[in-house]
Order: sequence, then C-alpha cells, then structure tokens
Amino acid sequence: MMEKVTTTTTTTGTTAPMTVKVSPAAKKTLLILNCILLSIGNCGGPLIMRLYFIHGGNRVWLSSFLETAGWPFIVIVLIILYFHRRAAGNNGNNKRTTFIYMRPRLFFAVAFVGVITGFDDYLYAYGVARLPVSTSALIIASQLAFTAFFAYLLVKQKFTAYSVNAVVLLTVGAGVLALHTNSDRPEGETKKQYVMGFVLTVAAAVLYGFILPLIELTYNKAKQAITYTLVLEIQMVMCLFATIFCMVGMIINNDFKVIPREAREFDLGETKDHNCCSSSGDRGISCCFLQREVSS
Repeated sequence: MMEKVTTTTTTTGTTAPMTVKVSPAAKKTLLILNCILLSIGNCGGPLIMRLYFIHGGNRVWLSSFLETAGWPFIVIVLIILYFHRRAAGNNGNNKRTTFIYMRPRLFFAVAFVGVITGFDDYLYAYGVARLPVSTSALIIASQLAFTAFFAYLLVKQKFTAYSVNAVVLLTVGAGVLALHTNSDRPEGETKKQYVMGFVLTVAAAVLYGFILPLIELTYNKAKQAITYTLVLEIQMVMCLFATIFCMVGMIINNDFKVIPREAREFDLGETKDHNCCSSSGDRGISCCFLQREVSS
C-alpha cells in the first residue's frame, strides 16, 4: 500500500527519491480517501460555517483561519512516510534518509502561493457570512471558468468540449443570480452588504481559479522529482502560510479578545459555538489533502 521509491544518493550523502511507483490498489485507495475527505469538507464546511454566522458569529478572519488550520495533520503523515523510507533505506544502503525534500527555491514559491491562498480564504469566508449557502456555492462553482482560463495561460491546458460546456453553464448560473440579488437576500441584511458579499465571493472564485494552475506551474518549475512526499510538503507549507496570513488578520482585528465573549453570546450556546468552529476546521483538514499525485 505504501509508495515504492527508487532512491539516489545526493551530493550531501543523503538519499532522495527519483521515481515513484504506486501500486494500482494503493493509488485507488488514496484517490478514494481524498475524494471522501474533499466531499466531507467541501459539502459540510460551508454549511457549518454559515450556521456559525446566522447564529451570532461575526469572526470572518477566524473562519478563514480555520479553512487551512488542518495542516498539522500532514506533519503526522510526513513522519510516518519518513520512518517508512528510513526502514526501506536501511535494507538497501547505509545512507542517511532525507527528512525534508523541498528545496529553498520551491519553499519560497509555495509560501507565496500560501499567502495568496490565505487572502482567498478571507474572501470566501466573507461571502459565506453574507450570502445563503446555495448562492455562494454556485458562485464559487464558477471558479471552473477561471481555472480553465488561467490554466490555458499558465500551463497551456487545452480547452475541450466538456470543459467549455461546464464553464458556460456555471457562468450563466452565476450571472442569473447577479440579476436577482433581492430574491435570496437574508433577512436583516442590507442590499449593500449582500452585493459586497456577492462581489467578494466572485473575487474568491477568480483568485482560486488562479491558484490551482499556479500550483500546477509550481510543480512544473520545481526542478526536482515530484513524489507523494514532496506534494505533501508543498501542501503543508502552503496551508501553513495561509493560516499564518489569517492569524495576522485575527490579531489586527482583535479576534482573540472577542472570541470568548462571542462564544458565551452564541445563540446555540457556547459548546455549539466551539463545535461549529472545530467542524469548520474539518474543511481545512480535507483541503490540505488535495493532492496531485493521486489524480495522475
């Protein structure tokens, strides 16, 4: 079930992977696991986040922070993979096993993508705070159009009849919503707040449509073997810097001082407030495990 790595000796005397051979069973298992995690996070995350906002929650920076706060779970997986490589390496040679494969050049590139992701998290959380879940979900789905456009520009991804059809339908759906901004506006919310939420949600879709091809471009320009371990490291660093970006926003917005009071005044009770926040973090865990390796 684990990945089979062909290693080579680096100039520093350590072992590094050159190629990765994953058995069909392991590949299918990883693919199913990722699909399950993403389904739970992408379906349940917005619902719980919206529940938090409609019952008295107002911390947009906190919600955006939780979207990528699951990155420490990747560290656990990396540690397991390290000991697996170490055990496999001891059977073949006496060279020291590399713990971190990511090179500095790639690290800074991924950190930059992480900061952009953190900003996108804020735009998305603001939209969920102002729009019904159905509306925000449909607008976010239009990211496919922007992903296709930026993928064509950055990584020369060609358009197909299926992708064009999906892009047109989703874009038209978002356009129809824009023409009926009063029909699903939550009670007590001004038109200005609704429009602001709509605009920022569209901005989140555009930015995320840019981020995905940018990640693919980062893989292509990495100038090192792309293994499952390296992909995990990239995801961890990206989510880490996105989380740090949102944490800085929380500090500037004094969220840490307000969170205890907000929990006590939450409509469903303090315990339910904590449950909403921790459950929203499940989306962060699932998004952290969106991998390139299992889909190839």
